[in-house]
Amino acid sequence: MPQRAQEILRAGQQLIQTRGYAGFSFRDVAAEVGIRSASIHYHFPTKADLVRDVARQYRRDFAQALGGITATQTTARERLLAYAGLYSAPLEAGRHCLCGMLASEAAILPAEVRAEVDRFFVEQQAWLEHTLHAGVTTGELTASDVPALASVLLAALEGAMIISRSRGEDTDLSYVVAQILPT
Repeated sequence: MPQRAQEILRAGQQLIQTRGYAGFSFRDVAAEVGIRSASIHYHFPTKADLVRDVARQYRRDFAQALGGITATQTTARERLLAYAGLYSAPLEAGRHCLCGMLASEAAILPAEVRAEVDRFFVEQQAWLEHTLHAGVTTGELTASDVPALASVLLAALEGAMIISRSRGEDTDLSYVVAQILPT
C-alpha cells in the first residue's frame, strides 16, 4: 500500500476513534494528513471504502496483538489481563476501541463497514472462548458457560471504555476482568 494511503488510514483511524463515523469527513482527514480532500478519493473513492479499510486494518492489527498475547502469556488469567490492556491503551490516548465506536453507530454504517465490525467481534468472541476454555481445562478457571462468559467479558470491556471515556478517566480496564473472572 502506498505511503500516502497508509497516512490516510492512520488519520482515519484516529478520527473514528475520537469522533465516530458520523463525526468526520474527508476534509478532516485531509487536514490531518496535510493534503487536499480531493486527493483522498484517489486511494479511497468513498468514505465507506476508507472506513471499511480502516476497520479491516484495525481488525488485523488486533488479531496480531492477540497472537502476541497467546505466545507470551502462559496462563489464561495473564492472557485475559493482557487482553484488557489492549482496550486500555486507546483509552489512555483519548480514543475508543475503533470497532466499539463504529458499533455504536451501526444503524448508519454502510454494509461493508458493518461486516468488518461484525468480523472483529466474532474474532474477539472466539479468542476469548478459546482462552477461557484453556483456563477451564487446566483448572485455573471455573465456568459453566464459556461462550456466555466470553460475551460478558467483551461487553464489559467495551462498556467500561464508554463509561470511562464519558467521565474523562484513563482507567486500567484490567479490573473488569478481575471482577468478572471466576477463581
